[in-house]
Amino acid sequence: MQIHGNNPVQEALRSGRKIHEIFAQKGRKDSLLESLADKGVPIRFLPKPEMDKRFGTSHQGLVATVENYKLLSLEDVLRKEGPKLFVMLDSIEDPHNLGAVIRNAEVFGADAVIIPKHRSASITPGVVKASAGAIEHVDIVEVTNLNRAIETLKKANVWVAGFDVATETALSDIHADVDLCLVFGNEHKGLRPLVKKNCDYLVKIPMRGTLNSLNVSVAAGIALYDVLRRRDG
Repeated sequence: MQIHGNNPVQEALRSGRKIHEIFAQKGRKDSLLESLADKGVPIRFLPKPEMDKRFGTSHQGLVATVENYKLLSLEDVLRKEGPKLFVMLDSIEDPHNLGAVIRNAEVFGADAVIIPKHRSASITPGVVKASAGAIEHVDIVEVTNLNRAIETLKKANVWVAGFDVATETALSDIHADVDLCLVFGNEHKGLRPLVKKNCDYLVKIPMRGTLNSLNVSVAAGIALYDVLRRRDG
C-alpha cells in the first residue's frame, strides 16, 4: 500500500511498520527523511510535476510504500486485558469520515474500530491520511456481519449503545464505567433497522441548534470524550 503525507509516514515509522520505499519531492530535506535514511529505507527523489502526476496533489512531498495494514478479528481484541471501549461503524461510506473516526478513537483511547467487510469504506491511502497516522495506534476489526458481532460483544459482557437522533435517552444517561461499544450509522440513513434493534441502548447527543444531526466523526469525538471524561472522573 502507498500512504501519502507527513503524519502518516511519520507514524508508520514510529510504529515500526515495514516501509519498503519512499518517494520524496526533489529538493526536500528534513529530519523525517534523515530518520528514514538512517533506517535504510530507499528514497527516490522526483520533481514536483512527476509527484503530482503519480500521486495526485495532496502528497505533501512524501509518499511511502508500506506493508498492508492488518485487520484483526473481534475475538483478537476481546481477549485483551482491561476495560474495553469500542467504536462500531454501520455502513460508513466516506473514506474521510472513516479516517477521522479512527483519529478520534485513538485520541480518546478507544481500543478498536469495528467496520463491516461490505457496504463500508475500507482501509485505503485516503483513510490513512485522514486519520493523520492514528491508524498505526488503534486496532481495526473487520467483521462479516455487524449483527453477529453485536451478539458476540454482548456475550463478552460488552454493552452496545447505538446512536439515534429519535431517541429520548442521552448518552450521559447510561453508565460509562462498563465495557462499552458505541455504534454510529451511515452518514445519511443512520443505523440500519436490525442493527438498531440489536443494540442494548439507543442514545443521542443532546443538541440545541436548528440542525438535528452531526457529522459522524464529530459525533464520535463528542461521544468518546464524554465516556473518557466520566471514566476518568
